[in-house]
Amino acid sequence: MVDRRQVMRFRVRAQQLDRTAGTLGDTAALDIGVQDTGPDGAGWALAIRGVPASGWSAKDVVLLWTLRGAPHLYRRSDVGQVAAAVAPFSEADAGKRILNASIPLKAAGITNLAALDEVATRMRETVTRPTGKGEVSGRLAAVMPEPYLRYCRACQATHPYEMPFRLAALPAGLELQLGTSPPVLQRITGFRPAKTGSERFDVIRAYLRLLGPATPRDVAEYLDAPLPEVKRRWPEDVVEVTVDREKQKRWVLAADAPRIDAPTEAVTRLLGPYDLFLQARDRDTLVPDPARAKQLWPVLGRPGAVLVDGELVGVWRPRKVGNGLSVMVELWNPLPRRKQGTIVDQAERLAAHRGIPVKSVEIG
Repeated sequence: MVDRRQVMRFRVRAQQLDRTAGTLGDTAALDIGVQDTGPDGAGWALAIRGVPASGWSAKDVVLLWTLRGAPHLYRRSDVGQVAAAVAPFSEADAGKRILNASIPLKAAGITNLAALDEVATRMRETVTRPTGKGEVSGRLAAVMPEPYLRYCRACQATHPYEMPFRLAALPAGLELQLGTSPPVLQRITGFRPAKTGSERFDVIRAYLRLLGPATPRDVAEYLDAPLPEVKRRWPEDVVEVTVDREKQKRWVLAADAPRIDAPTEAVTRLLGPYDLFLQARDRDTLVPDPARAKQLWPVLGRPGAVLVDGELVGVWRPRKVGNGLSVMVELWNPLPRRKQGTIVDQAERLAAHRGIPVKSVEIG
């Protein structure tokens, strides 16, 4: 049996939040993808894992719509393996991932996997040069049949369904240009998906390696995949772990089990709102207090989280003030002045990452 704090420290180590320097090649989070949502997205997530923005460029990384249709950053050299790893497990899995787009397809006698293939083919034909998402969507709407399309009241226009559009982009060999909003799609040079996946990029194993110990339901929710599909592919080389006398069993890869008790460096990090550490589906492990969990994961406008010595201790929000940055921190419990100083240090690091000065750091 292990306790909750051991689980938290294990994840800090597994995700390399306790290191000061690293490279893209040895950054474990890039195996499952680093979500790039908001101004403090993938770039900041890499920085707090020891890989500053000066250590990589577009020739080294690729931004792709993958898990849950969200943009994730990967190593460019891994793109073929990633394409194989994030593909739907089955027809049922594809249907769950594309959400309500599966309803008109089923009515028209079109399978979900066939639909994704068709959208990918059309997207590949459409994007012959860097093209904005709106233009790609409009051109697809002009050539795709009705089951693939929906009327958008907000735009008063007809578009392809969003999730098939996003999930077909990678099979079409398309990436998102870094730093574009709205996104610009372009062809991936030399794209060739791997015929079979590898253990390193297997999404179930990667979740267990980086966010374990976990249950099949945790992994299914993270992938937006049906639970039976995850259970069918559950690794054999796992061991059961009980956390704080929970009745429900969790699992961790057998090779990682001895590391649950390993010591962890005392570090402070300002985690972005969509940092991998906060993507674990056992939120009650990360934040046992329901009121604090609600504050950290609101329906709209997520804050970042303050990580101190393996524990989430509060939330933070950035605010642009003139040509500088103000960081507002709300602690859930008082911290010693020395620990508050490490938060200020991290706020200054964030400002440097953004290339602007710190105006203020308010800790309350």
